[in-house]
Amino acid sequence: MQTNETNSLKKTKALVGMAIFTAIVVVLQLLAGSIRIGPFSPSLVLIPIVIGAATYGAAAGGWLGLVFGLVVLIACISGADVGGNLMWNFNPFMTAVICLVKGGLAGLLSGLVFRLLEKKNQIAATVAAAIVCPVVNTGLFCIGAVLAFRPLLEQWAGGADLLSYVFLGLIGVNFLIEMGINVVLSPIVVRILKIRNIGA
Repeated sequence: MQTNETNSLKKTKALVGMAIFTAIVVVLQLLAGSIRIGPFSPSLVLIPIVIGAATYGAAAGGWLGLVFGLVVLIACISGADVGGNLMWNFNPFMTAVICLVKGGLAGLLSGLVFRLLEKKNQIAATVAAAIVCPVVNTGLFCIGAVLAFRPLLEQWAGGADLLSYVFLGLIGVNFLIEMGINVVLSPIVVRILKIRNIGA
C-alpha cells in the first residue's frame, strides 16, 4: 500500500513539474525577442529544456523541445518571427518539420547524454547536455535551412558566401552566448533540484 502511494505521489509530482517546465518553455520563447544582453537577444528557452531532461528524463526533454518547436512554428505562421514567416511562405511543410524536429531532438538527445554520463559525474553530465541541446537545435536548423531554403538563404546573403552567411549571419555570437548561459546556469539548477530530490 505504501509503495503504491509513493509511486502515485512521484507520478503526481512529475506531472506537476513537467507542467511547470512546459509553461516556462512557452513563456521564455514568447519573451525571446525582449530579453537582451547588449546588442544580442539570446534565447533562454533551452535552459528549462536541459533542466527538464536532466530532472525527468530524455522523453521529458523531447516533449519540452517539441513544445519549444511548436511555439516557434506558431511564430513563423503568425509573422511574429519575420524570417520564419518568410520560410513558412516559401515552404510551409519543411518549416514545420525543421521547427518540430530540431526542438524535439535537442531535448531528447540532451536527456540521453545526461543519463549516459550522470553516474560518472552529474555536473559533467549536465554540462554535456547543456552543450548538446543548442548544438543539435542550431545544427539541425542550419542543415535544414541549407537543404530546403537555399534560394531564400542566397537572397538573404545578398551575394555573400553562403557558408559564411550561415555561420556568421544566422548563427553568429548569439549562439555562443546562448550556449555559455546554458552551460553556466543548467548545472546549478539541476544540482539544486537533485539535492531537493525533485524529479526522476
